[in-house]
Amino acid sequence: MNTASASATAQQQRWLTEDEQRVWRSYLHATTLLEDHLDRQLQRDAGMPHIYYGLLVGLAEAPGRRLRMTELAMNAKITRSRLSHAVARLEKNGWVRREDCPSDKRGQFAVLTDEGAEVLRRTAPGHVAAVRQAMFERLTPEQQQALGEIMQIVAEGLQPSEAGADLPWLR
Repeated sequence: MNTASASATAQQQRWLTEDEQRVWRSYLHATTLLEDHLDRQLQRDAGMPHIYYGLLVGLAEAPGRRLRMTELAMNAKITRSRLSHAVARLEKNGWVRREDCPSDKRGQFAVLTDEGAEVLRRTAPGHVAAVRQAMFERLTPEQQQALGEIMQIVAEGLQPSEAGADLPWLR
């Protein structure tokens, strides 16, 4: 790129304002601390990271406590490779089992076992208390509603709908 092109590109760049930078950094700081807080609580109470808890919850809420691996990856917004590793760990604990898909020889289901459902039953109250303490008890009902609306707008804007989008669960 020549100097004139670089200068034009630099002039077109819209940097974050001071207020936007403050909001962005506050968001990053808070989400990092929240994820760490929930990870520590779940490691202490159930010996699992927050992502594994989310996978178990996803299976518990699914019909028959089972989901195709691709759907579980999509719901968790993680790569198939990361999901495969996580499910292997959950299988080792006896909390999940894999089943082959009868209609698709390459497909598999992840199924929540009775032992996995019991772990969730025991762990959920402490997890809900940690979420309440870390987030909801700090916000007014109006702030909670606003935060929910804001996060919905952000999520909808980031959820690709076009075919061929670069989606983690397709990697």
